[in-house]
Amino acid sequence: MSPHAAGRRHVHRLVATGLPVALMAALATAGPATASSSADARVVHTATLGDLPLGTFSNGLLPGSVDNDRGVDLGGIGSDIYPAARKGEYWTVTDRGPNGQIKVDGQKRRTFPVPGFDPAIVKIQVSGDAVKVIDAIPLTTSSGQAVTGLPDQKGRDEAPYTYDAGTSLPYDPNGVDTEGIVRAADGTFWLVDEYGPSLIHVSARGEVLTRYVPKGLHLTGAEYPVVEALPSVLLHRKINRGFEGLAQLPDGNLVMALQSPLSLPDADAGDTSRTTRLLRFSPRKKAVTAEYAYRFDPVNVVDPSEDDTAELKVSSVVAVGRDRLLVEERTDKTARIQLVKLERRADILGGPWDDDTTSPSPEQLDDPAAAGVPVLAKRLVVDLGKVSGVPGKIEGIARVDRDTLALINDNDFGMTDGAGAFDAQGRLVDSGIETTVTYVRLPKAI
Repeated sequence: MSPHAAGRRHVHRLVATGLPVALMAALATAGPATASSSADARVVHTATLGDLPLGTFSNGLLPGSVDNDRGVDLGGIGSDIYPAARKGEYWTVTDRGPNGQIKVDGQKRRTFPVPGFDPAIVKIQVSGDAVKVIDAIPLTTSSGQAVTGLPDQKGRDEAPYTYDAGTSLPYDPNGVDTEGIVRAADGTFWLVDEYGPSLIHVSARGEVLTRYVPKGLHLTGAEYPVVEALPSVLLHRKINRGFEGLAQLPDGNLVMALQSPLSLPDADAGDTSRTTRLLRFSPRKKAVTAEYAYRFDPVNVVDPSEDDTAELKVSSVVAVGRDRLLVEERTDKTARIQLVKLERRADILGGPWDDDTTSPSPEQLDDPAAAGVPVLAKRLVVDLGKVSGVPGKIEGIARVDRDTLALINDNDFGMTDGAGAFDAQGRLVDSGIETTVTYVRLPKAI
């Protein structure tokens, strides 16, 4: 097929999904594929998302939702990636939208330059060296309003501010900081969120059907059903480090991954701990059915340039069998992918290690296994830091076939922290980091 014919087919498909012509016209192509590395694993292909104004994208889904995108392009879709039915097509999800931090009087303030942004499910197609948007679904409340990406609760979540950190913004109990995504057999979606942390069931049209949150969260005012069905110990999640990864097992059950160790009993324990948690959820029972302790490698093993344990994160989990899971351990610079088996004997749900009054907590223990905490055994699959051509901040992983993975990075909408993120006219000074899908061939099948 000629490039022109391929382009016409792409436009036709976008029109069929109802996306505006201006949005279609803004899609661009990228550079050539990346060369292979000297390691056993190698990059075999790279594709890049072109520039698409965020206002054009958002208003094409929910007219009038964004009045000023401040020069920000669509990004952040690298929060996760999940295979769609056709080869080369994937479901992705944005996070809460453009955000940064600016210090005011010595204190960091969380900024939301485009507060009207509505997190969205975005279907992409890898076509040659380009990543194309072929569908997009806005997340909405029961009444069809945007959920927004603004924080939920004063005192629990970071206070939101305008782009320059000069004016406070309102909290939004509907707001979500979406990260992981899977698509169920019935066409609905499951997402995870950092704020609650929460598990969110979404219709095929994007309506939030139910948001499952920890017992005792007491989130009020949301315009969709909120159910306290998750363990209360999750109330100790670190700010901006709630659920990050989500996997769907062959039986339809879900596995959620906390990005970082719980702040249990306090922030110091969470910052120095290498023990985070995975939870299994049954959509049929609408309940958590298992909980597991997961142990990070030392931070300088994951990232030889880093010495701060608090920089360790789990960003993606992928099912590769009935009870096997790929787990991505990362810093912002690099990542390693581990293989774990979710064994029944490792379940800590309902026991002392699932109780926030237990002292010391699993997060405080230097050697949890020696203290009787069953920790998931793991095996290294690939060290992405040793694979040439893999970008930083990989947040989404999909299994293409038995020996190939698709990786997607979070480019943070081109945002950086600090007062210099925007120019004197309030327009973004773009970081230049693009959203890319990178295919890595592994030396062995998984």
